Amino acid sequence: YRYTTRLSSFSLCCFSLLYWCCTRFQRSQAPEIQAKRTSNTFVCRAMKFRSSVLTTAAFTVHSSITELASKYDGFILDQFGVLHNGKQALTGAPECVEFLATQQPQKQQNKKLIILSNTSASSRSTLGRLPKLGFPKEHFIPGGAVTSGEEASRHIATTYGTPPPLSMETNNHPRKNKAIWFTWEASSNPTSMAGFLSQCGDIEIATSVEEADFVISHGSQVWRKQNMDDRRENLDAMSLGSFMSEGNFDVLDPILKECRDRNLPMVCANPDFVAHLGDGSTGHMPGKIGERYEEMGGSCISFGKPHKSHFDACLRELGKLGVSKDRVVHVGDSLHHDIVGANSAGIASIFVTGGIHCGDVDIVDETGIPCRASLKTLFEKEGNIVPTHVVPMFKL
Repeated sequence: YRYTTRLSSFSLCCFSLLYWCCTRFQRSQAPEIQAKRTSNTFVCRAMKFRSSVLTTAAFTVHSSITELASKYDGFILDQFGVLHNGKQALTGAPECVEFLATQQPQKQQNKKLIILSNTSASSRSTLGRLPKLGFPKEHFIPGGAVTSGEEASRHIATTYGTPPPLSMETNNHPRKNKAIWFTWEASSNPTSMAGFLSQCGDIEIATSVEEADFVISHGSQVWRKQNMDDRRENLDAMSLGSFMSEGNFDVLDPILKECRDRNLPMVCANPDFVAHLGDGSTGHMPGKIGERYEEMGGSCISFGKPHKSHFDACLRELGKLGVSKDRVVHVGDSLHHDIVGANSAGIASIFVTGGIHCGDVDIVDETGIPCRASLKTLFEKEGNIVPTHVVPMFKL
């Protein structure tokens, strides 16, 4: 017994001595090594906190707009993928607009609605088309549309739509600025195209890159080499090949390279990259042309979402009607244009999963409600772009 006790005491002493030596050794380490350990611990904790913020950002999922109507007084509405597909209204959208604009309970005022769209058409043309798609103009506030085409044409008129200096006159006549005009086929909407051009000021359409002063990326089907005349269908236009249907740059690249070599600035009237078309296919949009031109080293200025100024234009119009910013929500189907823009403008957003991202999100059941885990994966993959709310469609 005494032997065992002595052995235990000896073992305890040895253990204590070993612990003391290890502690002294640790304390004797270089200060920079300890600092590095402390720093690494802080970095790991910071990364853990940052990760938790990004992956657990709050957003709510709803089956319809009905659940959200009472939260907001002003609705900024995207067009394509939310209201219609360019040819017909999307299921439930006309009824939803009518409900918001005219059928609120007695204790609530009807909602104020305004369109915010990346369309190369003018605001007037955009509003003029809505009744044909099932959306009466009176459901929207006066002047109820802000479009990228409107903003782009205003910029062109200011920058290029006035005669150049007298030193550039030819034969005693001012030389007008000329533009390479990428646009749509005449059958698309000739009145809208003519209206856009008329708002660009006193410019002319170039027939070659050599005589051009700038480039307009207005559409993605043809290079039109003649001023628009909506009374004639047979206009001088060169097809851009399969760009719109397939995103093929075989025809466009040589033209863009020639424009870049001449340092021609580009104005993009529709910054969208792709859009779901009425026939169910995907169309490649003017924004992709602008992106390609910048990749080549050319300069391009784009108008429309997600630029904060376009959201601010809507907020000003709603503000005139007494709608405060904290009671405004933007409804859109594009994370990179709609949700990024709304976040930048500091307003709430409703992400519609049935639009451009319809193939990226899993649904819970036949109701179409998106799976929350699938949404979180999509938001993180796209750069941690998180909306305020999520609905499957813009409907009741």
